[in-house]
Amino acid sequence: MWNVLNWLQKNLVWSIPLAMLAGLGFGQVADPGFLRSAILLLTFLMVYPMMVTMNVKELLKPGGGTLQGTTLVINFLLMPAIGYAAGLLFFADQPMVRLALLLTALLPTSGMTISWTGFAKGNVPAAVKMTVVGLIAGSLLAPVYLKLLLGTVVEIPVLQVFMQIALIVFLPLGLGTLTQRWLIGKYGEPHFNQKLKPKFPPFSTLGVLGIVFVSMALKSQDIFANPGLLPGLLLPLVLVYALNFAISTVVGKAMFKRGDAIALVYGTVMRNLSIALAIAMGVFGSAGADAALLIALAYIVQVQAAAWYVKLTDRLFGAPPAAAAPAPAKAG
Repeated sequence: MWNVLNWLQKNLVWSIPLAMLAGLGFGQVADPGFLRSAILLLTFLMVYPMMVTMNVKELLKPGGGTLQGTTLVINFLLMPAIGYAAGLLFFADQPMVRLALLLTALLPTSGMTISWTGFAKGNVPAAVKMTVVGLIAGSLLAPVYLKLLLGTVVEIPVLQVFMQIALIVFLPLGLGTLTQRWLIGKYGEPHFNQKLKPKFPPFSTLGVLGIVFVSMALKSQDIFANPGLLPGLLLPLVLVYALNFAISTVVGKAMFKRGDAIALVYGTVMRNLSIALAIAMGVFGSAGADAALLIALAYIVQVQAAAWYVKLTDRLFGAPPAAAAPAPAKAG
């Protein structure tokens, strides 16, 4: 079982399409309506393990103000504008799909921000701080942005959105922080970081796959009735992600050294799709399945793009600095 969970987490590029196909098939052979009752449980399974591994104390560490400020500008000014514009351009008559695109643009960073920054040998501590800041800022700003930008075409229950975010973000964050402190107090920080912390992300992935399965099952009949639906959603997503990577790369190269530039890229292009899915399904009910479909497809685009970008980082930013050779021992 543990090996299966690890494989699912490390191979999202395969496990998410498999969950999508399974959901599509299930929706053809059974009525998936009863699955809606599992959304809250799956959401908690998705978010709580991520919160146990999050180091909120990173917020208190000084330094990196320019890098963090630039990340905030891209995440909460530039990307919402791009997400809103793309929604108008491609989905003018599909308000729930526009909402999904805006949600992905409004909720930056996830645990994968830290992982991909590490894979590319970027500034991991800066990425950790971006993740914490992005999670909190995005959760507080998302209801406001949704109301301001889409309130005339979609009924946005602002209070319900805030309550949903409190339930799926801040409650798990508080419980995750308490769990982390308890585990560190009992086993020590080195043991927690090396042995316990890596065990949580696979469970979060299981929650993601469950939500993707449910969202695809609920939309199965519509997708089979309109086979062109998926390609029509994928193209705008690819364009938005490509534009995001291009902007973040140019800004990173112009303003920061290699490690910080890589953290900037992954701190702005990796979106918190788990929370976007939870809001779409938890707040907007059956209508949210339209939004969830685009968000599920965004997982595929995001993981593939992040993996390819790692292969390009040395070409874009130069090779990482070599580790200093140890000083020779003195004779005598």
